[in-house]
Amino acid sequence: MMDRWTRARFQPCLPLGDNRSLITASEKHIALSRKAASEGAVLLKNTNDFLPLKKGQKIAVFGNAQIDYVKGGGGSGDVTTPYVRNIYEGLQLKQDKITVFQSLSLFYEDYVTKSYQNGGENGRLTEPKIPEKLLDEAAAFTDTAVITICRFSGENWDQHNDAENHYFDLEDEEKEMVRDVLAHFENVVVLLNVGAMIDTSWFADNDKVKAALMLWQGGLEGGLAAADMLVGDETPSGKLVDTCARLFADYPSSEGFHESDDYVKYTEDIFVGYRYFETVPNKKDAVVYPFGYGLSYTSFELSDISVGNNDKNIFVSVKVTNTGKCAGKEVVQIYSSAPIGKLTKPVKELRAFAKTPLLEAGESCVLSLTFAISDMASYDDIGAVEKSAYVMEKGAYTIHVGTSVRDTVCADYIYQLEENQVIQKLTAYCVPRTLDKRMLADGSYMTVEPSAEETKTFPCTYHNEYQPLAKGEKLDFFDVAEGKMTLDAFISHLTDAELMDILVGHASTGICNTGTMGGFNSKYCIPPIATADGPAGVRIYKGKGVTTTAFPVATALACTWNTVLLEEIGKAQALECKENNLQIFLAPALNIHRSPLCGRNFEYYSEDPLIAGKMAAAIVRGVQSQKVVATPKHFACNNKETNRFESDSVLSERALREIYLKGFEICLKEADPKMIMTSYNLINGVRTSESAELIMGILRGEWGYRGMLTTDWSNHAAHYLEVKAGNDIRMPARHTGQLQLPYSLGLITRDEIAACAKRVLEMTLWVE
Repeated sequence: MMDRWTRARFQPCLPLGDNRSLITASEKHIALSRKAASEGAVLLKNTNDFLPLKKGQKIAVFGNAQIDYVKGGGGSGDVTTPYVRNIYEGLQLKQDKITVFQSLSLFYEDYVTKSYQNGGENGRLTEPKIPEKLLDEAAAFTDTAVITICRFSGENWDQHNDAENHYFDLEDEEKEMVRDVLAHFENVVVLLNVGAMIDTSWFADNDKVKAALMLWQGGLEGGLAAADMLVGDETPSGKLVDTCARLFADYPSSEGFHESDDYVKYTEDIFVGYRYFETVPNKKDAVVYPFGYGLSYTSFELSDISVGNNDKNIFVSVKVTNTGKCAGKEVVQIYSSAPIGKLTKPVKELRAFAKTPLLEAGESCVLSLTFAISDMASYDDIGAVEKSAYVMEKGAYTIHVGTSVRDTVCADYIYQLEENQVIQKLTAYCVPRTLDKRMLADGSYMTVEPSAEETKTFPCTYHNEYQPLAKGEKLDFFDVAEGKMTLDAFISHLTDAELMDILVGHASTGICNTGTMGGFNSKYCIPPIATADGPAGVRIYKGKGVTTTAFPVATALACTWNTVLLEEIGKAQALECKENNLQIFLAPALNIHRSPLCGRNFEYYSEDPLIAGKMAAAIVRGVQSQKVVATPKHFACNNKETNRFESDSVLSERALREIYLKGFEICLKEADPKMIMTSYNLINGVRTSESAELIMGILRGEWGYRGMLTTDWSNHAAHYLEVKAGNDIRMPARHTGQLQLPYSLGLITRDEIAACAKRVLEMTLWVE
């Protein structure tokens, strides 16, 4: 047992690859990243099977994004990599299959190189004017053009979409480039290197645009993955996890997103993404590409659909047959529809999904999917059926099986309820005080009256009295690890001040750059447990001498609809952590894509909480399979970066529970993460890290979570209120001493401090 925390305590350089090779940024991990980039790309359009390009095809590639490729977003989600392969470089590796018009691509390469030298930044360069002579030469070379568009976003700032700043819409210079290309070429392919939804309407209905691929931000090998798909070495199998709307204004969150830096009112309530577009009258026409949509180079047929149930679950069986001419994968999606009742409800909600293995032409497989009957319940926060309870209203519940929210068939099955049922009686938590209205299914709004609910408190149930060590007695944390002493006994020998020190971050060790937890005092042999940013890969600052694998951003990973693949990626990320003596991976991030403008959408998975929860759970399982701690974040409603330390997310309790907390609940119950990170923002007037109702009421109470909580780094909360709320540790390493005065004033007790310290030490005992 004495070597349990060797990496944490001594920082040895012990390679974890085959034959003592390094696994960090290894060929194996880079190949996995490339595979994920291909599988997460979404083929939006492919007129007359224009893609893949035919052998010998000549192409002219337009747009600085072919050189200025964006591997991922900025901030904590950035990754220091050994290289990034752009789209042009990827296409160059396919010269045995296609020919690129070099002069044009070299023009863009020169432009991007000079722009960088003059202070330009990756993903934020203005599209250059194409010289007329070069445009004519390209048109003489080929009738096929490839347009590349990129976007960059990052932590601590949001995008805008107005007269001066275009994020969702094309920029003026991009529009000019598109006009020039469409005027000179009969066949156009569009590649979108983005982290979140942008305008797709400009090519959807244009006959000259024969094909379009949503590449997302595909990590360090994203450019080669794009080339793989263009030439047919890989068949796209991604499906959208967000709705592509025709206009930015079509998203119900758009009007109020930048209304104030101090708050965001979630007036659309539960009608986020497809729940809005598929439900509210006359909004279907605003959709260009629906949720769950994605084409392939082959075709599939769903047959032999069978649905049944027992007392707890609904079971769906589907046969999937590849009816095309090449190998590919298909995603089967299961939706449910609830009866119209007293509570407003979406028309459809995703309940389960599964992806086939690679099916050869003519090959079939049978997928079996399951979801709980109780998943179809709605949360009643107004007392229409039973206040503060999940309820199922009487009537017929139907099941829809298909390959997108639009492309489904209604199964020959009805789950019928003769009476209303209360599925789970709960308590009202985190209710809004300043929300004035919330959307109904018909698009109108109901008025919200100010809440009279009192803030609830939660007495500490853990008791631990200080017991000084006897003279000559030694305290050693290894005794707890080896079962020679209970953790409670160990904690009882720590002074109040020593317990307080456990509840703050400490200095970084080795190449860690985000601080450590636990190891405040070497005399007790509590090891320093090192943290590392994520989620697109292990983030190690430049200058540390280590480069790691940049995987595709979370949106791209979610579009794979492949939890097995994500679990494999989580394992790879954990191995890169462990090899570099890092024990805590600050990922995955699973906030909801409420608006296309959120600066960190690339870190998050989807507009749908089931997708978010399932994908996050897969990453957690993979990470923790290597005894590295995973840290789902940001709990919760961190859907805007502007003034993120003070912004108040104002929303109904129902929207909070059904949309913004549901993914976390799924992740916790399916993967048991050892740590969770609270967010900077407030929810209905209370900072999340100080919210006892959120943490003790919902997270620890209703969901039964027993792991530990960390703050996000350097939030603006009061440390003693965080401890009272059950938020166990305050990061990073510059908050020592903030509990002493509140403790001396009786605002916080030893028991409350000890309860948090125990959870930190339990996490420490779990890691290796």
